[in-house]
Amino acid sequence: MGWLTAGDGYEIALVAGRVVARTAADPAGAGAPGEGPAGVSEELPEALRDRPEVIELQRLAQWLEWHADECAERVRTWMVSSLPVPTALLGRVWPDEAWQAALRNLVVVSEGEGERGILRDVEEEGVLRVVDGGGRSLRIEAAAVTIPHPVLLPDLAELRDRAAELGAVQGVEQLHRAVWHRPADAEEAARAVHAFAGAEYRSWFALSGRATALGYKVAGRAATDRIREAGRVLTASVGIGDPYTEERAWTGALGWSEGRGRALAPAEVGPVAWSEGMRMAAALYAGGTPPSDGDADVR
Repeated sequence: MGWLTAGDGYEIALVAGRVVARTAADPAGAGAPGEGPAGVSEELPEALRDRPEVIELQRLAQWLEWHADECAERVRTWMVSSLPVPTALLGRVWPDEAWQAALRNLVVVSEGEGERGILRDVEEEGVLRVVDGGGRSLRIEAAAVTIPHPVLLPDLAELRDRAAELGAVQGVEQLHRAVWHRPADAEEAARAVHAFAGAEYRSWFALSGRATALGYKVAGRAATDRIREAGRVLTASVGIGDPYTEERAWTGALGWSEGRGRALAPAEVGPVAWSEGMRMAAALYAGGTPPSDGDADVR
């Protein structure tokens, strides 16, 4: 975006999401003390702060930030749910910088042939250019691809190494998203996992606040996360106590349910729902004070 005239002797522009100003008389100058390169002021001069041009540009900056968040959240949903995404759609949205930032360097898998690789570019007609785990450059011309959850990638370690070699940074966490695999000896009769129970918070509000800050919902006595997997919608939930009866709060057991709340045994929980539920429980546990070795009450 170029520079816009604002007031007498000033120009304004969006730089890294912020509205900045410079003196119009010296657009190529080195900048006075307290100013950035090319005479750009780090803070808007008082005379410009209420000007309509500045307010409109600030609103645009807010919209661009919202748009970037929306793109990232949509891509994150595709990834967690492993939903098929038409490659023609990717071709249409790729020129948008916000979409490109959310999609670039994610691992994609083609429908049918199952070709996979790290997404580097998308042509207008929807042809994807990727680099596979072995370092080969491939063109994917399938009608659709999935952006798989990392727990579903058998060559995850190899892809992580390849991404590091490429210097690939992901706008949506995929390759380095924490994953948990359901243990083969999980107790089939159990309906809950207690591995991350018992971390103490100063209050229910502190615990529920951490849950919402991490993007989870709070419903009564539990923090919840809904996961779509293989055509099913499961809910992972972690107990967080009762704000009306307890001064402090503790993380509780993790469980999964389906439909109208039917509790599921470990064998009924798919790999993505298991991993995402454990990820939520671990994140809530990490924000509190772990129980001492002698504390048997893990809630």
